[in-house]
Amino acid sequence: MAELVASEHFPVFTVFTTFVSSALFLAIWVTSDRVTPGDFYISDGRLTPAHNGIALFGGYMSAATLLGSPGLVALAGYDGIFPYLLGPVVAWIVIMLLVAEPFHSTGRFTIGDCLARRLRPRPVHAAAGLATLVVSLMYLVAQLVGAGALAAPILGFTGSGAQKGIVAALGVLMILYVVIGGMRATTLVQLVKAAFLLGGGLFLAFVVMSRFGWNPAGLLRKAADQSGVGDRFLQPGLRFGDDVVSKVDSLSLQLALLLGAAGLPHLLMRLGAVPTARAARGSVQWAGLLTLVFCLTAGVLGLGAAALVGSGTIAEDNPTGNTATLLLAELVGGPFLLTLISCVVFTTILAVVAGVVLAASTALAHDLYQAVLKRGTASEKREVIVARSAVVLIGLIATALSMYAQNINISFLVGLAFAVAASAILPVLLYNLYWRGFTTRGATWSIYGGLLSSVLLVVFSPAVSGDPAALLPDSDFALFPLHNPAVLSIPIGFLLGWLGSFLDTSERDGADIAETRNRILAGVRTR
Repeated sequence: MAELVASEHFPVFTVFTTFVSSALFLAIWVTSDRVTPGDFYISDGRLTPAHNGIALFGGYMSAATLLGSPGLVALAGYDGIFPYLLGPVVAWIVIMLLVAEPFHSTGRFTIGDCLARRLRPRPVHAAAGLATLVVSLMYLVAQLVGAGALAAPILGFTGSGAQKGIVAALGVLMILYVVIGGMRATTLVQLVKAAFLLGGGLFLAFVVMSRFGWNPAGLLRKAADQSGVGDRFLQPGLRFGDDVVSKVDSLSLQLALLLGAAGLPHLLMRLGAVPTARAARGSVQWAGLLTLVFCLTAGVLGLGAAALVGSGTIAEDNPTGNTATLLLAELVGGPFLLTLISCVVFTTILAVVAGVVLAASTALAHDLYQAVLKRGTASEKREVIVARSAVVLIGLIATALSMYAQNINISFLVGLAFAVAASAILPVLLYNLYWRGFTTRGATWSIYGGLLSSVLLVVFSPAVSGDPAALLPDSDFALFPLHNPAVLSIPIGFLLGWLGSFLDTSERDGADIAETRNRILAGVRTR
């Protein structure tokens, strides 16, 4: 990306510093004097559907959508639009129809709480807590990679060392923000982020469309011409290829994005931040509508970047395409618009990482510490202390891991997190809510099997080795041909859940589904 001249570094740095200071001030401002687990985790379920829905949108639309997705559209055309822009919209329909209301009625804070209503508490809390930590860490790494791609060039720093320094700084900010404010501060920054994201994205999209006389066909033609591949840019196969393996890889990615959102711990936890199941459904409706608007906006930004900046220039600046939105903003609006969009992206990253690290710390403190280690005997004060300590630990681990993934496309990393969530969490969640014969053994087999299969398939995929763009390009142990494991790991998760329950003759947890159904019908969560 074209560097800003030295005289412009100080104003940009001032804007970022002002934003960081304001964010920390807001976290302190909303902090309650008496913090209980319910307040720290879900604001005691007092949010309105509109506020919670906007915050859901703020927690869901990540750096992948604003940086990675337009970049993939600019580089891959059709193959970047359908998986990454249509998938998030359809995912909210899955959550609304199958998950939102029953999860609110049967859960408390975590996925483990939902399972423990009718299954043996310690095994399911342990399994669900571990799965939550893995998914959350993968998602956090993606966001922190986006932070490095954004802030280092904007502030005038070059080199991988500077980029890693920016990631470390954001990691510290993330830790301070969540430790101080919990769910209250997380909700506030997500509301602010949603407003900035929609406002900044729509403004840039309007500028792009005005360049083409508000003619979408003209934008598509120009994007295809500047892509270097002509009409292939608007046809499937440019990113994934036309062979069978490539098509299956594309299908696997779409399955991950479609089903994975319903298993993301930070979204599921936020469903409990409203008082009733009907309010949870309303929150999802708000989030889905805002997601639709913004995904259309991101598509315009990706095509605009291809048409005005050029796919070749974008790939030369960053092979992953993560800087396409920033290049576009600098081209059409100069340093001012670049700084504005950069602050929008920075707000996006902070809002998402705050929500994800809160979900991970909740799993560690509530599932693993309170339910498994202490068997529910720890005091509320002690649990909150452990949760805040967990924020520090998880934040440091995620920051360290992100140092080794700076050259991987953000959307790809998010796709992997979605695949693990869809394989390890979604099957057990649906079985628990809707199948009478589901047992504790089925739950643990499903979670551990889906988790292990998805992670191992990723490790032995071309995403990690055997490819110039892999995480370890100099090694080659890619035994699994697909980049995304969802097409195989999701069925494994469902199969193991059924098999474990079918073979379990020692217990009949399925009889407890009557209580689960009564809670769902009542629509109001009982503590």
